[in-house]
Amino acid sequence: MAKKSKKMQEALKKIDNTKTYNLAEAIALAKETNIAKFDATVEVAYRLNVDPKKADQQIRGAAVLPNGTGKTQSVLVFAKGEKAKEAQAAGADYVGEGELVEKIQGGWFDFDVVVATPDMMAEVGKLGRVLGPKGLMPNPKTGTVTMDVTKAVEEIKAGKVTYRVDKAGNVHVPVGKVSFEDDKLIENFRTIHDIIVKAKPASAKGTYIKNLVVTTTFGPSVKVDVHSI
Repeated sequence: MAKKSKKMQEALKKIDNTKTYNLAEAIALAKETNIAKFDATVEVAYRLNVDPKKADQQIRGAAVLPNGTGKTQSVLVFAKGEKAKEAQAAGADYVGEGELVEKIQGGWFDFDVVVATPDMMAEVGKLGRVLGPKGLMPNPKTGTVTMDVTKAVEEIKAGKVTYRVDKAGNVHVPVGKVSFEDDKLIENFRTIHDIIVKAKPASAKGTYIKNLVVTTTFGPSVKVDVHSI
């Protein structure tokens, strides 16, 4: 077992693992126990009572956080003609067609999000093996395969986040930075929470949210009382 640093040991002393905290307390405590020397990301993690192997229980989508993420994401758009011009006007960092496919196949990954128009997916499909494992493959469910490239780019730049349940039933979503005011983090948190709650599959039985924590980059987890949100 890896030895915990002095900072982590001190941070853990401030958290009572036998209790769950209300949302405001949890956010404040997560910020207080942040041990990173940079402006760390604040993240929420859900453990859901779902079976991702079942098609109707694959929780996945995207949301625009009201207060952004604190990070400006680099956007690559696969489009041609007028749609390419629209993407450039909307602020896309990279816009192109086959030449970008070749560049990525050559090992270039200087971007955070990929958007594509439907007519470009045949070309983008060639990148499935390299974009897929990185979670960068465009998908209609996250709004990244669309003809409305202007909206897609503007939302991503404004603070759009994607979420997807993993094989163990967990969902991790960033809700801002430690430098954010508590009320802004809470508002972002509630936005995500409402979406996760509404995404509950009709076929999912029992307690839907089995565990919920808020944490910071490298920081300890703080359990959140679901009923306090």
